[in-house]
Amino acid sequence: MNDHRLNAATLLDEASRETGLSDFGDPSFREPFERLVVALNTEARLNIAGYGYFADRIRNVLITRLRAEDWFARHPEILEEQINAPLAIVGLPRTGTTMMHRTIASDHRMYAPLWYEVRFPVPLPGTDFAARTDPRIAIAEAEVNAMLAASPELASIHPMDARGPDEEIMLLEQAFFSTVPESYAHMPEYGQWLERQDQLPGYAYLKRLLQFLQWQKKRFGRQAERWVLKAPHHLHFPSALFTVFPDVKVLQTHRDPLQLMASYASMIHALSHPFSDAVGKEEVAAHWCRKWAAGMRTTLRFRDAGHESRFLDMWYEDTVRSPLDEIRRLYDFVGIDLTGDARAEMERWREMNRREARPTHQYTLEEYGFTEESLAADFREYRERYILPRRRA
Repeated sequence: MNDHRLNAATLLDEASRETGLSDFGDPSFREPFERLVVALNTEARLNIAGYGYFADRIRNVLITRLRAEDWFARHPEILEEQINAPLAIVGLPRTGTTMMHRTIASDHRMYAPLWYEVRFPVPLPGTDFAARTDPRIAIAEAEVNAMLAASPELASIHPMDARGPDEEIMLLEQAFFSTVPESYAHMPEYGQWLERQDQLPGYAYLKRLLQFLQWQKKRFGRQAERWVLKAPHHLHFPSALFTVFPDVKVLQTHRDPLQLMASYASMIHALSHPFSDAVGKEEVAAHWCRKWAAGMRTTLRFRDAGHESRFLDMWYEDTVRSPLDEIRRLYDFVGIDLTGDARAEMERWREMNRREARPTHQYTLEEYGFTEESLAADFREYRERYILPRRRA
């Protein structure tokens, strides 16, 4: 018998005992939570480190839910915060979404979810809003350092910054409607089950947490006009995104999947291999290639169903060559003035975060079981619509 197996009831009980609280909020999280626990025990082929990691992470999410509901009960004004006309950056991974997100977030008029906020969205004991002391930062920095120690190759793949803007995918994790667990453990059957579920409860909880973060930012003295969000995950569920945020506008970034899928697969393998001794590079790559190809088809269908005017397209090569010109085009689309101050803030951020400051990322198509022909077939419709016409021009 595996003594390390996770137990859903035990995790719930431990979270309640640690906090002294019992209200986990909207019960829609319970089925995906319970199915995740089953998948981790039966499908993920975790090693001892993996069981320990997921026990801590899931327990932390449950504790966060309890504490969030307690804050909402004591401060009902939190849920009166307005999330007005957010900008969401979407696109396949490795298409420049992170660079665009962090550049735009350097404009002080923009709220952005920071890594330590999406990882730990509830204030911790010792938080002093007036003194602007936030103990989450030190905890998040320690966690990032531990991730880099376990998988040093991550430093060359993705800029890891506990204080920097990051994806709201980790806020969706708080509702258990997120691909975050799949990034650390290979669970394709669980992933396919989750894709078939109604995502609205997850996105509704995402909005609650953004309201909470906005409320916190104001108490830390941060005032802005709108949110700039970023998550390739939204490619899978654009309808839920637009339902919960009806005035959202979307920047979709584009790059040839032939140039990015092996890079992305190497990132997922770097995240997951410390937690399983039995998962190969090719099976991880095949799972995520299928997932992203399906997500892209979903977004193409959604755009064609009357939502095209809410999307602005941007190509990776253009954002690398002239990023601020592309951002000016984006600001025109959204209806924001790109002021001289904002441009200076962006230029300063980019100079301080140059790509060449990080190690070179090494990978090959063959290493992950890809060929150019197979990737071209998987993403045929997307490439014919967005990639090949630019090459022919």
